[in-house]
Amino acid sequence: MSDDVILLGHGGGGELTRRLVAEVLAPPLANPVLAQMDDAAEVDLDGARLALTTDSFVVDPLFFPGGSIGTLAVCGTVNDLAMQGAEPKYLTLGMILEEGFPVADLRRIVADLAAAAKRAGVLVAAGDTKVVERGKGGGVYLNTAGIGVRLPGVSTHVRNAQPGDAVILSGTLGDHGIAVISQRQGLSFETTLETDAAPLWELVRPLLERFPKDIHVLRDPTRGGLTAALCDVTTAAGCGIRLHEKDIPIRPAVRGACGLLGLDPLTVANEGKAIVICAEAVAADVLALLRDHPLGRDAVRIGTVTDKHPGLLILETGIGGERILLPPAGEDLPRIC
Repeated sequence: MSDDVILLGHGGGGELTRRLVAEVLAPPLANPVLAQMDDAAEVDLDGARLALTTDSFVVDPLFFPGGSIGTLAVCGTVNDLAMQGAEPKYLTLGMILEEGFPVADLRRIVADLAAAAKRAGVLVAAGDTKVVERGKGGGVYLNTAGIGVRLPGVSTHVRNAQPGDAVILSGTLGDHGIAVISQRQGLSFETTLETDAAPLWELVRPLLERFPKDIHVLRDPTRGGLTAALCDVTTAAGCGIRLHEKDIPIRPAVRGACGLLGLDPLTVANEGKAIVICAEAVAADVLALLRDHPLGRDAVRIGTVTDKHPGLLILETGIGGERILLPPAGEDLPRIC
């Protein structure tokens, strides 16, 4: 990559992010745990099977329909743990505050964060606060770290996808990204469109307890959306994936906003959805379990893992054609999470 400057797109979760990590960040820090390159690291500490993750949140605006940066900080962190088959237990919270930021807004953010932590069943166990000069901090930036306990006998790494596996999505795409951008741009819709931010452990736990060996991959399609998440899978597992466009659930308001803004809903961020890649033999039961939970009532099978076209994500379009889906190079919607 270029050594000149960091671009906004380097934080977008797409190709520029991958190159930044692979070429600049990972080499000097190389170690076997970091080499897992999943959303949370699996670690063993004196016999305890743990998952560890960290995340930062720079969303603009700080408040949006259905939540705030506080809601997002908790959900984004605990979901990284859940996607590794780990029950979230503890969080840390680091805050960078800008001089002049209203204390009333900070109280509101912390209240949202506390409510999300209670819903997720986690404790905020430690924290840190720094203040930067007026005009240099974006209001509030949050950083979190999370630790969880991994279920025994479970492995949900992206490299575990196998030909023949079913690809299942827990609900509609693009709700979070469009809720945030609509607030930023002053867009309105006939129906209320809110962030989908939600803790996902109670959604995926029954799957892992019932089918510990048959749930091969869990992934939440955050930055870069469904496309970026599944491209990670095809790259890591060396397999192909075929998606059926007609089966991918997208709300009309999201589809309309994406058309207006020139966005692809498959690359828009989500904060309360799970991709489940499982053995074909249990796919129907997995769908039924997901639909039994309020967060999974719109779950649907959207595709299949294949040994054909390894490394490629193929979309079978609604008009009978095909196109290769590539991860976004940068970030179409900056500061969404």
